[in-house]
Amino acid sequence: MPFLSQKESSNTAVGYLALLIAFALATVALIAGSSWLYASSTSNYWPGYGDMMGDWPSPFAWLRWVVGDISEVAFYKHEFASLGLLLGGALGYWASRYAKAWQGFSISYGTGLWPWLVASSLLGLVLSNVLWGWTLTAKTWQPTFAAFVSLPAAMVLLFGGGWKVTLNGAVLGALLVTPCCLLIVNFVCLPLGLPVVIGNVLGMALGSAVAFGMCRFMPVLVSSQVAKNAAKPKAIPTSDYGMIWTLRRVLADFSEAPFFGNEWASLGMLAGVLLAYALNPLSPAYGSGLLLHLVAAQALTSLLGVIIWRSQWKKCGWYPTYVPLVSVVPAAVLTYGGSATVMIASALLGALIAPPLAYTISRRLPKYMHPYIGNVLSMAISTLLIIPVIGWFTV
Repeated sequence: MPFLSQKESSNTAVGYLALLIAFALATVALIAGSSWLYASSTSNYWPGYGDMMGDWPSPFAWLRWVVGDISEVAFYKHEFASLGLLLGGALGYWASRYAKAWQGFSISYGTGLWPWLVASSLLGLVLSNVLWGWTLTAKTWQPTFAAFVSLPAAMVLLFGGGWKVTLNGAVLGALLVTPCCLLIVNFVCLPLGLPVVIGNVLGMALGSAVAFGMCRFMPVLVSSQVAKNAAKPKAIPTSDYGMIWTLRRVLADFSEAPFFGNEWASLGMLAGVLLAYALNPLSPAYGSGLLLHLVAAQALTSLLGVIIWRSQWKKCGWYPTYVPLVSVVPAAVLTYGGSATVMIASALLGALIAPPLAYTISRRLPKYMHPYIGNVLSMAISTLLIIPVIGWFTV
């Protein structure tokens, strides 16, 4: 804000943050009131996942589903986790501009595009639910969340901010990514008994590849000239990549999938989902009751990945150690349970295989595509390879 004084800039930042907090609190109040009315049991302090699906298709069940989509990528599927992610992300963005000493890993790789990124992602999410919500029933799950963590954000990072990119990214995400995910999940994964995460990420890759091809041949969709290279995530200055950096990196990995990659965003999401679990253990993580096992295994795979691939972090400035956190590990825990064998084996194998595979694929993609496509392809391949091995361990 070059034309504002320091005091005016500070006041504007405070106002921006206060507006986001007020919006989040209003959403929490609305969900809380409706949830109290629709709760089927008084033994818990918050309705469970089964309550939401049992009330389908009531307006309040729809509201919980759509808001829960925001944290679906981490397999949490809960409104508290979603609101925590957005509030934490807002705090991380505010700190990146006005309190850099507290920003942690600069949100959205230091691009300054977080407002455009989250706007495009949220709009794509809403459009996906409007266009494809009819596929949902009380007994079926569908990947309506896919647009929030895929093409819209990637287009903003690749082509920059502005309403043209923001709106077109959201529309293309809803029109291309979500139906690709629906088709692969329902006509490939479910008939073959494969984890649905494979269909989710393959749909993201396919839909995004088509969209980036369209942008290459029709640059008017994004700008007067298509970007030649995707901006690489900025390295975070550090002296030794020691224990403190390692712990911070593990925390930031939890919010990497929605392109936030920031400790505050991760803390917000984790605080929200743990609160949800405290109020009702059968509310987050699809009512599985495995949330604590899931979070512990996710933290372990990130920790192992950061330690194993520390040299790559130093060399490249950024490395996709988050990949098994949102693919292999949750798929294994939700499929085979929360035993120590499942948690440790999936965390270790995921950390060993998924990050280097993602990095290798991303480096070989055409320059007009965002390298996140390599990450989601790695998620699909790694899950397909590792989940049967985990099943063999559990026999």
